[in-house]
Amino acid sequence: MPQFLQRHTQYPPLVHGCDDRTIGIWEAARDGCGQAHTLAFPRYPTHNRIVIWCVLLNQMNQTNQTNQRRAVLVTGASGGIGQAISLAFAAAGWFVGVHYHKNKAAADDTLRQVEATGGTGTLYEADIRDSHAVRQMVEASCSRVPAPSVFVCNAGIGGSRLLLRQPQEDWASVIATNLTGTFHCLRAMAPPLLARGGGSIVIIGSYAGFHGSSGQAAYAASKAGLIGLVRTAAQEWGAGNVRVNLLLPGWQQTDLSEEAMPADDSWVGHALGRPPSREEVTNTVFHMAQLNDVSGQIWNCDSRCL
Repeated sequence: MPQFLQRHTQYPPLVHGCDDRTIGIWEAARDGCGQAHTLAFPRYPTHNRIVIWCVLLNQMNQTNQTNQRRAVLVTGASGGIGQAISLAFAAAGWFVGVHYHKNKAAADDTLRQVEATGGTGTLYEADIRDSHAVRQMVEASCSRVPAPSVFVCNAGIGGSRLLLRQPQEDWASVIATNLTGTFHCLRAMAPPLLARGGGSIVIIGSYAGFHGSSGQAAYAASKAGLIGLVRTAAQEWGAGNVRVNLLLPGWQQTDLSEEAMPADDSWVGHALGRPPSREEVTNTVFHMAQLNDVSGQIWNCDSRCL
């Protein structure tokens, strides 16, 4: 709370002489609940002075929270796009939760790079196919100060097999990780954001989820499922100011995309004849995460038409 307000946190001058009910409204506002309580008394014109004070206090509380250090949790942050996203937030002064599964050495490298930028962070290990493990990870991250106001769901796996040759267990593994795993993350991440009055969830999708890709049946199906998942979550949680958006990063040189990466001279369908830069993708994620009035949207980061 701003210092000039602290002098009036007992009872400011405009409360003096008010009845007990008005003082009760002030006390609620003082505790950071001003807006909710003032809206409950719209028909009491005699309370106009305290109502105005409550609204101002609520706005100043929100401004104060904005100026505090912020935190993000990035899943699949041990390499590739997830690592780059983590570094983008760290460079802006955010506390970064670095999620990984199995490859702790790679996650340690991400954390070292986060700290090299002048940022701070910590590691979280979880198999996102396990709802209990995901819930424990999110609870651990939310027990810290600051708790995450942004979650980036990037974790996923690939695999290249023609549809008629794809083993059922491969299909099940990709769907369980990319689609059901994201479902677990959303269900764990939304409650703390709703309880705090809002936040942002950015999910990393794929162009293949719109148009498919030869040899990518399971991957394309899992990413297509994210479209409906994101739009449903956005509608269900919008009233609680939780924004959910999907980003398509285009071709990025990662371990996941190495097998299917086009040759340098074969960017067919790209109007600009090139893929997006890693910096452009991470900047877009960072920007999306802080948009207050955008939810349920699909952001395509390359020059292909959806």
